[in-house]
Parts: sequence; structure tokens; C-alpha cells
Amino acid sequence: MEHVNVHSQQRTPWIVGVSGASGTPYAAAVLRGLLAAGESVDLVVSRAARLTLLDETGIAFRDAHWQDDLRTWLARGADGKPHAFEVSTQGVRHWAAGDLAAGPSSGSYPVKGMLIVPASTACVAGVALGLSKDLLQRAASVTLKERRKLVVAVRETPLNGQTLKHLVTLDEAGAVVLPASPAFYAGATHIQDLVDFVAGRVLDAAGVPHGLYRRWEGEIGSGRPLVE
Repeated sequence: MEHVNVHSQQRTPWIVGVSGASGTPYAAAVLRGLLAAGESVDLVVSRAARLTLLDETGIAFRDAHWQDDLRTWLARGADGKPHAFEVSTQGVRHWAAGDLAAGPSSGSYPVKGMLIVPASTACVAGVALGLSKDLLQRAASVTLKERRKLVVAVRETPLNGQTLKHLVTLDEAGAVVLPASPAFYAGATHIQDLVDFVAGRVLDAAGVPHGLYRRWEGEIGSGRPLVE
């Protein structure tokens, strides 16, 4: 697999923002999918997301050791097993969530778009209201104003009226609102299959090719797992 040199002048990454909602395996699967497709990534992990990552995986994501921590995270399966995947993080650049002078805070910084996976309701509200309280929210606001692709994988249930209004605001601003809702027609037999379905739908919305799930082909029962 050919990787984009992070120092290349032609580098045009996808920004991946990870907020504090439960669902860090979704983010890991999206990151693996982008890297497998040869895409470069600018990664922003919010302060709340680091707490969620620690809670869900036991991994402490540290700015000073982000490469090692990221490799450990992306190698982990959704079931918690370490070393389930082999991933190169060569195409990733990390920006601290508090760095409002970072590249993605400016519309002149070249990117393809932004994927927020998972998106908490607090993150949704901040982006919808244009608060830009951290780099994740600022990068999303820039993505919208520059008319670039923004995919918001909201992970919350149930949704109250205020959050629904914020999601409508994002939709009207041009974002793709993509609830992290796994489907079962693809023949899932493992938790990783359900995670990969959501990650695949995020990549579909971004126009990034992948093979993360079995697509519907119009044949009833074609995805049903075989039971002995």
C-alpha cells in the first residue's frame, strides 16, 4: 500500500475529529479504513474523547507519545483484543485539541473534508452554534464555511429536541448527519462487523473506497450467517 508522505507539499488530508461520545472503536475503524485507502489524516482527539478512550480501551492518549498510543489503539479490535490489526500510521499528523493556531483552524489549510467520529451531543451543539471552543469545533466550522465535506457520526440515544434542532442546523449547513446505527443485513457475526458497518458508511459518505462491509445487492437472505 502506498502512503502519502506527511511532508509532501501535495498532501491533502482528511481531518478526523474524535469527540467524547462512547464509540472509540468506530473512530479506530474509520482511521484504519482511510489509511488502507492511501489517504492521509489530520487527527484531533478532544479532551473528553481521551477520557472515553481510556475508559473503553485502557489506552491513555498522550500528546507527547501520540504515535505509540495511536498504533496501540488502531491495532486493537472492537472486542478489546490487542494486536488484532496491523496498521501503519505513517500518513497521520496529530494536532492537540487546544491548539487553535493549528493548520485545520484556517480555511487556507488544504484538506479534503472532515469526519467527526463519534460525535457527542455537546460536539454537535458546539459545531451547530459555531462556538469553536477547541480545535475540533473550529475545524468543523471551517469545513462548513469552506463548503467542504463534513460527516457527523452522532452517537447518542435517545435524542432530545434541542439536539435534533442542532442536527437539522448541521444538515441545512451542508453536513452529512450519520447516526452510528449498525445494520444487520450484511450478515454480522462479530462486534467488529457491526463497528465496521458504521465506519464503512462514514467512508461511503466521504467517497472513500473500502471493503468494510457486505453491500446490499437486492437478494433477500444473502447476508444471513450460516448456522450449523
